[in-house]
Amino acid sequence: MRGIASLVLLTISNLFMTFAWYGHLHLFKKMPWFAKLGLAGVILVSWGLALFEYIFQVPANRLGFVENGGPFSLFQLKVIQEVITLTVFTLCAVFVFKTDKLGWNHVVGFALLIAAVYVIFKKW
Repeated sequence: MRGIASLVLLTISNLFMTFAWYGHLHLFKKMPWFAKLGLAGVILVSWGLALFEYIFQVPANRLGFVENGGPFSLFQLKVIQEVITLTVFTLCAVFVFKTDKLGWNHVVGFALLIAAVYVIFKKW
């Protein structure tokens, strides 16, 4: 159960991260009040979103870490985090921001990430 909770919290964290890091490049420009903000204002809004990223990410890592009773090592948590990050980012870029299309090279890259997960989790 701690592993599932960790994955769910990491996914929520990455939604906030994606909007904090990339939302101002496309999506937020469509909001009149946001379009008037200078760089300092954009940074402050992004920091506000990043706060929620950390509110979910820190407990996710604490719950998932093996030394806290979770099922994952540090390496496993990091690889899981990267796969979730790229998955959430890709879904947002294609379906929310609508700035990119998913290409064959993205699919191959994700297959390699899945291979990385396999290698990290495999007991050799």
